[in-house]
Amino acid sequence: MRPRRSLALLAVLATTLALAACGSNHAPTGQPDRTEVRTISVEGSDREYRVHIPASLSRDPALVVMMHGGFGSAKQAEDAYGWDSLADSDGFVVAYPDGEGRSWNAGDCCGRGAREDVADVAFITALVGDLQHEFAIDPSRTFATGMSNGALMSYRLACDTTLFAAIAPVAGTIVTTCDHPAPTSILEIHGLDDGSVRMDGEPGGGVATVDGMPVQDVIDLWRGVDGCGDPVITSADPVTTSISACPDGRTVELITIAGAGHQWPGSSARDGADTPSTALDATTTIWAFFEAA
Repeated sequence: MRPRRSLALLAVLATTLALAACGSNHAPTGQPDRTEVRTISVEGSDREYRVHIPASLSRDPALVVMMHGGFGSAKQAEDAYGWDSLADSDGFVVAYPDGEGRSWNAGDCCGRGAREDVADVAFITALVGDLQHEFAIDPSRTFATGMSNGALMSYRLACDTTLFAAIAPVAGTIVTTCDHPAPTSILEIHGLDDGSVRMDGEPGGGVATVDGMPVQDVIDLWRGVDGCGDPVITSADPVTTSISACPDGRTVELITIAGAGHQWPGSSARDGADTPSTALDATTTIWAFFEAA
């Protein structure tokens, strides 16, 4: 009888372990939460980025590419916007690429990136491909966000590639040609008093003098691309949210904040921009948007 009892106990144990595994939402990576600095060669240049890897990854992990603003850096973006702690709790990977000369080649703007026609689209494409392979990340769980010049770059990536299922620019607009973009979910967060990337599309102040599309025109463009319905607008002063539902589960959203300037709402430091609004936590809002995409 002992052999049978042993086999029965082993069967129960195996079933228990299988159920425990099914009930777990995160798989351990074998290492503590950590950020690694990596280098990748793109078109003859070595490009650097930081990647934050949580100790436990979701069973269906996501990748968020967070692009710093002009004069910012990967380290500054990691420190300022609160993505690491959210990644640790929800089990996704965050990449923080470094722009050449602290800028991105978003098209007609900005700084060294645009002036020298730096291969930023190729850089981000290579970075995403490597991380998708390493962490078994599905393209439908691959997202991009950015602040200011990084927001402009996220729009260029959405216009020129099919890398991302959704993007969430903060204080951004389009400063490149965008004639035939692929359908993509879009969330734009913008301060109504932003003097650097103006809502009306007039040239902004500061060194870059950003001269792009009016923000509402950007949203209308993506509503057309995605085949969206009429927007539903809600307001809880000072925040106004406009959401358009689109086929295949996509959405195009615009969140504006009255009285807010050129800033990342809810961030911990100014980092050369205007004082962050406390009316909204942009990071958690964006992650909820990505999760629903």
